[in-house]
Amino acid sequence: MKAKDVMTANVVSVSPDHSVRHAARIMLDHRISGLPVVGDDGRLVGIVSEGDFLRRSELGAPAFPPGEARDYVKGHSWKVADLMTSDVVMADEETPIERIVVLMQEHGIKRIPVMRGQRLVGVVSRADLLRVIVAAKFHDDTAAGDDAIRRSILTRLQKDAGVKGDALTLTVSDGLAHFSGTVSSQSERDAVRVVAEGVRGVKGVFDHLYLAHP
Repeated sequence: MKAKDVMTANVVSVSPDHSVRHAARIMLDHRISGLPVVGDDGRLVGIVSEGDFLRRSELGAPAFPPGEARDYVKGHSWKVADLMTSDVVMADEETPIERIVVLMQEHGIKRIPVMRGQRLVGVVSRADLLRVIVAAKFHDDTAAGDDAIRRSILTRLQKDAGVKGDALTLTVSDGLAHFSGTVSSQSERDAVRVVAEGVRGVKGVFDHLYLAHP
């Protein structure tokens, strides 16, 4: 799945020459937390988000000492151009959503503009990613039968969750998975349960595990 498959295409934007108050009103009216800023030539020049408003003078922004002139400008200017973040993290419409997620995590951002060449064609936000999760279908090619379920759980523990399971014992009877033995952490214990619960045919998971270092 790519950015173009999940993005919001009908993007609300503002001009760098719009007022800060106008941008805030648009965000409130559309119930969004950020806006692309697009110049007269149609090119993306920045992003203005809720975080940019936090040091506004209207909110009681402090007096800034010498050397923090930029902060003063962001706190007092009436123009979006002075408030926005101009160093924008962008993605092409063909960018896989896995890469979108990585970019959001690396840069601590909530939305990524999607470009087609120099033109803004959409925005992928965290809300768009939540819609992907809600719409996702459960896919599991595990064969029927207790033996197949057991093999699938053990394989996924190591391959997907990074749990070697050398000190684990797993028995599956009539779809009921029983774990015994030792795990090294509570996280591994939780991973064992989550992996087993995600395998088709598992009717219940019983944890008889011990922590090696409680």
